[in-house]
Amino acid sequence: MSTTTSYMGLTLKNPIIVGASTYTNSAAKIKKLEQHGAAAVVLKSLYEEQILADSGKLVEQDDMYFWYPEAIEVVNGFSKEDGVNEYINLIKDAKSAVDIPVIASINCRTPKEWPAFAQKIESAGADGLELNIYISPADIDAGRSVEETYLSIVKEVRANTKLPVAVKIGYYFSDVARFVTQLSSTGIEGLVLFNRYFRPDIDIEALRLANDNIFSAPQEITLSLRWVALLADKVECDLVGATGIHDYAGVVKELLAGARAVQVVSALYKNGPQAIEKMVSGLETWMQKHNYDSIDAFRGMVAKGPENTAAFERVQFMRRTTGQYQEAPR
Repeated sequence: MSTTTSYMGLTLKNPIIVGASTYTNSAAKIKKLEQHGAAAVVLKSLYEEQILADSGKLVEQDDMYFWYPEAIEVVNGFSKEDGVNEYINLIKDAKSAVDIPVIASINCRTPKEWPAFAQKIESAGADGLELNIYISPADIDAGRSVEETYLSIVKEVRANTKLPVAVKIGYYFSDVARFVTQLSSTGIEGLVLFNRYFRPDIDIEALRLANDNIFSAPQEITLSLRWVALLADKVECDLVGATGIHDYAGVVKELLAGARAVQVVSALYKNGPQAIEKMVSGLETWMQKHNYDSIDAFRGMVAKGPENTAAFERVQFMRRTTGQYQEAPR
């Protein structure tokens, strides 16, 4: 029996990838993740603003920050403390410390200036590059140009590196299926569904926004499951499920939906790196129980079912809203 899979042209010993986080900000931490069974890591993200500030090209009156007077100072200060040179060294140190794939990550929002930095990431020895693209859904003036910006970023990065490229996106699109399919046809090797953005609450005593909801919950997996299953056989690149994957069952579900692998972060913050070992052992036990010798033997089984169609979803919606739906007997 083998838990081997592939993603972005990279061979992974199992489907568990640790996403960009403080768990992946040093070679020592990454080595520990490998020891606990991680098949690959995505390094902590380097921000577009850091790259531009490091090269002196950050526009001080950028429209993204005009409402936040301290923002430019913060970005510039952050860059000096933890900038591009440190990131290149992190790639080199991680590659020297572990045998698993090391994927760099850039958190970006425009295609301007910074994509040339991808060449340095490639030269440093990274095995791949993940573009964590974030354009605020609160920008009411963006409209359809948001999608065009995504495509422009990918185009510019592809022109500057031969590394396999993945794009991690959110779900704030007017037509997720159409855009994901379009994005997959740009020559990228992977798509990560989905990013988990800032989810504020309101403290009614302090009368301010609160940011206590920083980790995903297991029930949040349903969003990526739905779209991975719907799109797995329609896209031209590998899909990875992300957000809400906290145990082996979540891993199995994403694979059944058609994902090549999964990204985990919140599960590690809640349960430590040993959570990876439990996911891998649980996956192996499940495969043995169901007599599967490989992941490819069952990957995408749900995506290929007749129930995975828009028509089926429509019928289920109609049944629920008209009171005709009944839970299956248990």
